[in-house]
Amino acid sequence: MQYKIGDVAGILGISTDLIRYYEERGIVKPKKDANNNYRYYDAWDINFLIDCLWYKNFGFGIDEIAMMTTAESRDMLVNRLTEKGDEILAGLRRQNMLLERIRGHAESVARIKDHIGRCDLRNCKEHYYYLNRFNRAYDNSPKLRVLNREWGKFMPFTKRYFGVKKDDLLGKGADYAWGFSIGAKYVEAFNIPIDAPVVHTMPHLCVHSAFKSSGKEAFTARHLDFMRDFAQKNRLEVSGRAFGNLICSVLDEEKGAITGYFEAWLPVEKTE
Repeated sequence: MQYKIGDVAGILGISTDLIRYYEERGIVKPKKDANNNYRYYDAWDINFLIDCLWYKNFGFGIDEIAMMTTAESRDMLVNRLTEKGDEILAGLRRQNMLLERIRGHAESVARIKDHIGRCDLRNCKEHYYYLNRFNRAYDNSPKLRVLNREWGKFMPFTKRYFGVKKDDLLGKGADYAWGFSIGAKYVEAFNIPIDAPVVHTMPHLCVHSAFKSSGKEAFTARHLDFMRDFAQKNRLEVSGRAFGNLICSVLDEEKGAITGYFEAWLPVEKTE
C-alpha cells in the first residue's frame, strides 16, 4: 500500500514539514513519481517515522535520531539510551532542587515581614560569596566579568548578597558592598569551583534580623544600627562584617515606592 505525504501526516498526527525534514536527514526515502514528483510512502517508511517520534519524545535531537534509526548497532543504541537516561536523571535532580528552591523562596518572602526589626541569636548557614559592587560602583574587571557569567548559570540558587565591614557597623563609615552568595549544598551539587575572590563562610554565632528599605539608593549601612545596638545591650561584641540577602523587592502600597526586604546577620562573640 502506498500513501501520499498528506495521508502519512494524517495517520501519524504530524505535519508534512516534519516528514520532509526527516526525509532530508535520510531517515525515510519515499518513492517519487517521475511525472509529478509526488512522494509515496509505504508501511516500512511509516515504521521509521514512528521510531522517530518515539525517540523524539525521549528528548533526542534530529541528528541523533538519524543516527539511531539508520546507522547504529544494538550496542551503540544501548549506550546512547543509557546516556540519555543519565541526562534525564540529572535534569530531574535539578528540577527537584528548583522546586525546593522556589518553595523555600516563597516561604522566605511570606515570613520576612515577621522578622523586621526583631533580633535573635542563631548560627548562620555555611555559604560562599563574592562581592562585585562597592557602594554604587561595580567592579568591571575581567576576572569579575568571568565570575559573573559563571555564577549566572546557577541562578536562582544564588542570592543577592550584601556586606558591611565592622568599622562601618560601628559608625566609622557608611560603606557597603554587594555581590552574590550560594549555599554550600549547591556548591557540592553543581561541583562549582571555588577560587579567589570567592570567600567561604562557616556557621558562626550571629545576631539575626530583617529590615526594609524603600526607594532608589536608600540602602545604607545605617539600616543595621539596631542590630549593633541589640548586641551591645546584650553584652555581645561585634566580631566581623555583617552580611545578608535581599529577599524580595515589592511595591509598598502605603509609601508608593518599591521596597526591598532584607535578611541580615551580624557576627558576634559573647563577652564575660
